[in-house]
Amino acid sequence: MDSLVSGQCLCGAVTFRITGEFERFFLCHCTRCRKDSGSAHSANLFSSTAMITWLSGDANIRTFRLSGSRHVKCFCTICGSALPFSQADDGVLVVPAGSLDGEAGMRPDAHLCFSSRADWDNDLASLDRFDELPA
Repeated sequence: MDSLVSGQCLCGAVTFRITGEFERFFLCHCTRCRKDSGSAHSANLFSSTAMITWLSGDANIRTFRLSGSRHVKCFCTICGSALPFSQADDGVLVVPAGSLDGEAGMRPDAHLCFSSRADWDNDLASLDRFDELPA
């Protein structure tokens, strides 16, 4: 049975629904993904069979392809949030995990390009934790 998940950008202008199953979930630490996400890594779900339906805001979707690479970023032109896209060479649907409204339904499978991780991306589980912004 296919699962159904929905998602949207930060401002809510672009909304989508995905029908199908995710096959892989990777955290990529390459320099491109770190710059793209502005964080320690990207967190993307992959599916060769899932289908995406854009529910609203498709006029606000833009795609950036980094010349000379396979790196692609799809985003909302209003708020800049990362959005799903299909890879041109194989049609695999790539979905930023943070763009989903609910749970991804799976744990990440692996860290990719781990040797390229940021120098501050070590032993992060040992840091203090707060449920809200600290006072």
